[in-house]
Amino acid sequence: MPECVRACIFFPLPLFFLFPNLISPPTLLPLPLCLSSAVIGAEAHSCFSRLSVKDLLWLLFGLQRTQLQESPQDSAITRDINRTFPAHDYFKDTGGDGQDSLYKICKAYSVYDEEIGYCQGQSFLAAVLLLHMPEEQAFSVLVKIMFDYGLRELFKQNFEDLHCKFYQLERLMQEYIPDLYNHFLDISLEAHMYASQWFLTLFTAKFPLYMVFHIIDLLLCEGISVIFNVALGLLKTSKDDLLLTDFEGALKFFRVQLPKRYRSEENAKKLMELACNMKISQKKLKKYEKEYHTMREQQAQQEDPIERFERENRRLQEANMRLEQENDDLAHELVTSKIALRKDLDNAEEKADALNKELLMTKQKLIDAEEEKRRLEEESAQLKEMCRRELDKAESEIKKNSSIIGDYKQICSQLSERLEKQQTANKVEIEKIRQKVDDCERCREFFNKEGRVKGISSAKEVLDEDTDEEKETLKNQLREMELELAQTKLQLVEAECKIQDLEHHLGLALNEVQAAKKTWFNRTLSSIKTATGVQGKETC
Repeated sequence: MPECVRACIFFPLPLFFLFPNLISPPTLLPLPLCLSSAVIGAEAHSCFSRLSVKDLLWLLFGLQRTQLQESPQDSAITRDINRTFPAHDYFKDTGGDGQDSLYKICKAYSVYDEEIGYCQGQSFLAAVLLLHMPEEQAFSVLVKIMFDYGLRELFKQNFEDLHCKFYQLERLMQEYIPDLYNHFLDISLEAHMYASQWFLTLFTAKFPLYMVFHIIDLLLCEGISVIFNVALGLLKTSKDDLLLTDFEGALKFFRVQLPKRYRSEENAKKLMELACNMKISQKKLKKYEKEYHTMREQQAQQEDPIERFERENRRLQEANMRLEQENDDLAHELVTSKIALRKDLDNAEEKADALNKELLMTKQKLIDAEEEKRRLEEESAQLKEMCRRELDKAESEIKKNSSIIGDYKQICSQLSERLEKQQTANKVEIEKIRQKVDDCERCREFFNKEGRVKGISSAKEVLDEDTDEEKETLKNQLREMELELAQTKLQLVEAECKIQDLEHHLGLALNEVQAAKKTWFNRTLSSIKTATGVQGKETC
């Protein structure tokens, strides 16, 4: 298998966009994509042989549905349109653009191919094409697949070619999955009972779209034999489950559980890798086809016409029952989808009402928040004004206290200077007195070397009337000097106490000012932040 085909598993776009030349000849590229090849086939058709390309397009894709030719399968097409991908957004609306385009394509093909017309399940393939291109191009690609890729051969001659494909699939199972083949023989499960939709709709009816897109890519590159690769991949990956089932369980597994398994993209990717790695030669398929035709010829020669007709009748009845079952399943899916859509719509309406109520409540909260914001802004302005006044007052108090402290410091320094000067003067005076005492012989008898008065006993011996007056004078001067010194020290102590008191008051005043600043600013800022935060949350 070419590398481009293997790589298509990982491409998000279909290969008919990446390789348009695989679909239409390069000499006819002026027409959109593969539309040219569809027109080439259409011009050979008896109904369109005399029409130009422009007239053909106008006839097939007029602006109104009434411009299309009447189709004998119109009722079947209308019935199937509503069952085609009913949960997909593009096709779920009755009378919407998706259903309208799908109706045009299916009806146009039924008019274009009168021999086959419209067959049940054909709408799924057309819908897959519509999801990637306009309706004109989708129609032309559908024609290309039906004619050039041999899909329409499956619908001809009472589905004879389809039964040949079933035989080929069973022979491939016998070769690749013999245990599952023998199990199907034991439970009388034949290929047409589970694989008819795989061939007729190219897996588009039941499986997820992302898996279907990859299958269509492979088919456009490799041909219709890719169906065998995918079918064998499905059977191989489900072998363990199928070996545990009986006839009814196997049919239910193919109808319900198998499509659900590939809703996982990882499982779908593994399936496509397995399908691409399988080697199924065309020579082998031709061999099985020849075996089938030989077997049919032998049966026709040996079989009684009545038995053949009875067998054909049973086969048709089984096919009819199967189609009716599929029809019932599709109808059930349609009803379920409509109920789910109705519930979703009701839930959406309820959610819309709840959201409207929440919106009104949010608007009211927003209005309240704006009023609260204005109130907080007014309070903030008042607090700022109050803080400014308090700050001005505190600053004036600080200046006043600073001036008082400066005055007290100046007074204290002056007193200290006066005290120092007085102490110096006293020392000088004392030194002078000591000097005089030392110079006086009579005074020397009354004072010792330290300047203190000697004992009374020695003083009485030398006392006389002349020295008493001088002694009293000196004592009086000394007492006056000691008294003045004591008063100076007392004033100094009082000044220091006053300074400490003033410094204490200054510290208290500074602390009060600082605390007032922090308190007012913190309260103001916290209230503003709280109001702003609450308002922001309510607004969100």
